Amino acid sequence: MNMSTFPLLSLAIWCPVAFGILVLAVGRDDNPTLVRWLSLLGAAVSFVVTLPLVSQFDNAFHGMQFVEKTTWIDRFNVNYYLGIDGISLWFVPLTAFITVLVVISAWQVIEKKVAQYMGAFLILSGLMIGVFCALDGMLFYVFFEATLIPMFIIVGVWGGANRVYAAIKFFLYTLMGSLLMLIALLYLYIQSGGSFEILTWHQLPLTMTAQVLIFLAFLMAFAVKVPMWPVHTWLPDAHVEAPTGGSVVLAAIMLKLGGYGFLRFSLPITPDASHYLAGFIITLSLIAVIYIGLVALVQNDMKKLIAYSSIAHMGFVTLGFFIFNEIGVQGGIVQMISHGFVSGAMFLCIGVLYDRMHTRQIAEYGGVVNVMPRFAALFVLFSLANSGLPGTSGFVGEFMVILGAVKFNFWIGLLAATALILGAAYSLWLVKRVVFGAITNSHVKEMLDLNKREFVMLGVLAIAVIAMGVYPAPFTDAMQVSVADLLKHVAVTKLN
Repeated sequence: MNMSTFPLLSLAIWCPVAFGILVLAVGRDDNPTLVRWLSLLGAAVSFVVTLPLVSQFDNAFHGMQFVEKTTWIDRFNVNYYLGIDGISLWFVPLTAFITVLVVISAWQVIEKKVAQYMGAFLILSGLMIGVFCALDGMLFYVFFEATLIPMFIIVGVWGGANRVYAAIKFFLYTLMGSLLMLIALLYLYIQSGGSFEILTWHQLPLTMTAQVLIFLAFLMAFAVKVPMWPVHTWLPDAHVEAPTGGSVVLAAIMLKLGGYGFLRFSLPITPDASHYLAGFIITLSLIAVIYIGLVALVQNDMKKLIAYSSIAHMGFVTLGFFIFNEIGVQGGIVQMISHGFVSGAMFLCIGVLYDRMHTRQIAEYGGVVNVMPRFAALFVLFSLANSGLPGTSGFVGEFMVILGAVKFNFWIGLLAATALILGAAYSLWLVKRVVFGAITNSHVKEMLDLNKREFVMLGVLAIAVIAMGVYPAPFTDAMQVSVADLLKHVAVTKLN
């Protein structure tokens, strides 16, 4: 266990925030090149400072590591309390890594208000890392809500034609869910005798009624974030209107805040209610996996198709968490990490096409492979990963969840497995219509293949997708102990 006094988690959280503020301070539209390089430096440094967390993490240790704790609001016993375990470990470097790619992706595309765009993403990165590290309920809530502000600005300022509608819908949906969570947090604070420590709440005995109500309050906050069916409707709107970077961060990281919330709050704080309502969550998850998969099939807009596929993939995550066996929960977490790579890559690919043609309608494309062979190769790889091809990261999590589901109940496993067929159907049909075939219009004929910047950006993600697919052990080994501890905890009743 690494007990170095050096505050690595604080560095991971505040380094991108500090760079974001610096970029905003320096940023003027008369010198966008300086802003871009400063943003890239900030994103790269912020990623590098998260790497010691992985290298110094002790896989065998039970409990939180790299813990930092200082008093924040003394009167209400609110602490600046940070720590990570195997469940949250990988999300910290993933968030920083995706931020680097977002900065690179916006290099030539964003020409107006460059500093504000880059600054918003850097600050957002720090806030999202804060959510994964917070061990104080109020601190968690502050980070969780604060992530809305930069995202709202990103969609509302740099988005498409309906950007204001999409931004307000995203904001209201997520805010409404979170207000119920705040009530639950305050109730737990009073019940625990004035403590906001999440780990204290894990041990707090609660009646069944209280557990069910708290579970439902958390469910509203986290289900909207994931998003689970039927509170998913804000996501396709937000994705379609968001700039490419916004879509990447939304799919790759922000949806994970909801999934993570289930593991840190819902399951350990309300174990009896979690078991009691597991059937309900599993049903919603299967609807997301199957019904939303069918919805993805009929989309004409590339971004909408991938947005719906994100909802279907996150259905796997919630399914994995509520079948209460180790392989299912681990599969859910692996699926979240993999989805970060794959969906991020898919949205970057669509961004590359959009930059050239300024349309996302699938019908406008066709035969792209004839003019963009390098792009086509990468796009096909990511689409196969999206459909869960063995050897890619997309397969590992889905396979583990299906395995766990079959262990839990054969029929649930069978229903979940249909998602692989649907995933292949919408991913490959997208590829067939956009990439293969003859060139259908003169605009496609004029498209240029990936430049060096785009090739590096997508190439790095391709390496990540294949590496995780071929050798997922570093991810599963780190979470093994934490997941086992969580399931042991959830198996014990807390009824008083």
